[in-house]
Amino acid sequence: MQREVLFFTEMGYTAYPQDQAKKLGYNNLMFPNEYFSPEKAQELYSMYFEELQYCTESGFDGVMINEHHNNPLCMMPSVNVIGSVLARTTKKGKIAFLGNVLPIHENPLRIAEEIAMIDILSGGRVICGFVRGIGQESIATNTNPIYNRERFDEAHDVIIKAWTTPGPFRYEGKHYQYRVVNPWVMPLQKPHPPIWIPGVASTESIVWAAKHKYPYVALAPPMNLLRGIYDLYDETAEADGWTPTAEHRAYAIRVNVADTDEKAYEEGKNFYWQLGTSFGITPPHWQAPPGYISRSSAQGAREAARTAASNITPGGPSLPYDEAQETVQVITGNPDTVIKKLKKIIDLIDPGYIVLWGREGPMSHDVAMRSIDLMGQEVIPAIKEYQAVG
Repeated sequence: MQREVLFFTEMGYTAYPQDQAKKLGYNNLMFPNEYFSPEKAQELYSMYFEELQYCTESGFDGVMINEHHNNPLCMMPSVNVIGSVLARTTKKGKIAFLGNVLPIHENPLRIAEEIAMIDILSGGRVICGFVRGIGQESIATNTNPIYNRERFDEAHDVIIKAWTTPGPFRYEGKHYQYRVVNPWVMPLQKPHPPIWIPGVASTESIVWAAKHKYPYVALAPPMNLLRGIYDLYDETAEADGWTPTAEHRAYAIRVNVADTDEKAYEEGKNFYWQLGTSFGITPPHWQAPPGYISRSSAQGAREAARTAASNITPGGPSLPYDEAQETVQVITGNPDTVIKKLKKIIDLIDPGYIVLWGREGPMSHDVAMRSIDLMGQEVIPAIKEYQAVG
């Protein structure tokens, strides 16, 4: 396959007062929503949608969107609403949903119907991603974290069966029961839209993705963990009797491209806008409440390596900006510099898909658009053409 490149932004709400967040010690879940301004959010949405639409016209193969709740990092509490807007405002390019937070929903059939609708509206451009969410989303929706993995698995199975088995039929599971499963709107893509599974480095998620032959999207983990992620994926696949290819590997990385290395370096600091990291400060019991991670996974060697790794996002020790660049969690530079750095990633794992996390936080619209231009004109052609060495 030819390598494909997508663009990603969290659509962060940047107008909240960081001084108040610092006083409280966090900026999510329990951070008072009195600091949210719908008028400011309207301005930000307009800017973000303009940038995403421009990406699809400027050399990117598509855009990636996601979902988070109770968090100013992300103004996408419904990835499906954002995706439906993009289905009609963009004319080409994939729309990757990474993704619907399955365990917090009481009706996965609603997700199946909505994704099917959007796939039709977009002309079959949807990539469907499923996620377990982070612990605070289970807390906010009062879903028991002990059953997070069970609910994820069962919701996934319900959705796939609804898309692939002619109805009507009855479904009786542990967490979901339906007297009639007979969705009238079905996806345009057959048997269903492609499914991707994103994560930082969770052992259980990597194994689950491999067992289902779904591409695994590594969300900017430290580079020293990257090879191990896909080694585990490959080992799992081979034990099940099949061999993964580049199309099963995807990598998302924070990137800022500017006309000079110095300018890009300064602009890249926007990835640290939320109290020092791009995901803000999160108490450990909000991030992973008891039961959210299985005992075997939590006590495993891979999990120990993951939590010990210095990471820009929650789950490990905090990381200074310069070190985040050394561990390739943030890449900045002029086009030539960024291309050289991305080639190292390609040589390491040869991903079929690269997601350039290209804007964050208080980065200005002009800065983001210039970075998009340089990516489309210089970076993307170079990394599409490049063949992995080794």
